[in-house]
Amino acid sequence: MFQLRSKSSKYEARPEGVRPYILLMHYTGMQSAEAAIERLTDPESGVNVHYIVDEEGRVLDLVPEEFRAWHAGVSYWQGESDINSASIGVEIVNPGHEFGYREFPQVQMKAVLKLSQEIIKRHEIKYVLGHSDVAPERKQDPGELFDWKWLATNGIGLWPNPDDKDREQAEIIARNDFEAEKLFTEYGYNPMAAFQDVVTAFQRHYYPEIFKENQQGSVDQETIARLYALINHSKV
Repeated sequence: MFQLRSKSSKYEARPEGVRPYILLMHYTGMQSAEAAIERLTDPESGVNVHYIVDEEGRVLDLVPEEFRAWHAGVSYWQGESDINSASIGVEIVNPGHEFGYREFPQVQMKAVLKLSQEIIKRHEIKYVLGHSDVAPERKQDPGELFDWKWLATNGIGLWPNPDDKDREQAEIIARNDFEAEKLFTEYGYNPMAAFQDVVTAFQRHYYPEIFKENQQGSVDQETIARLYALINHSKV
């Protein structure tokens, strides 16, 4: 692991008694790794992160885990609005939707997996989330091409496997936006965020194939079935 420490003055001690319990994934969303590193190590930028993983699988260590980094911005999960204090942030080099979004190389994903395993060993991580999960109205990263399913198969985060009961429940709820909104809030999403943005964020993480059909943002039975599966069966 590369040991490149940020000179930024923008990270600080976590509030007393607060320990990180969220592992938050981002993409850099810039045209090059160099540009992303320059911004994330610039004391004047106002943003930084604990780690960057480049497309060759190299890991840059920017901010010590015991400190609060500035990477989440205005965000929310399960009642928590200070996600920076509650999380460890990982930026994964990818140009993002603005500059030519592309799949994440396997060597990069393997590095993310190894880093995540190490972080989870050191902390009581309860949630593994994307930036779009905690800020659905503002963010798209790490996006629908990020291989959440592969990470979950290898013990990092959750992946839904709905059963017949989940699908039966979903058939009813999918016709009722009000009841569906309550389910997304129960899982952790911000109840004040626009509902379509919440649905799209969920699908980016847990139902990415719907993007191939260009049906993202709409509530269908499969989306709710996957949500039920996470609520009813998944162990954090």
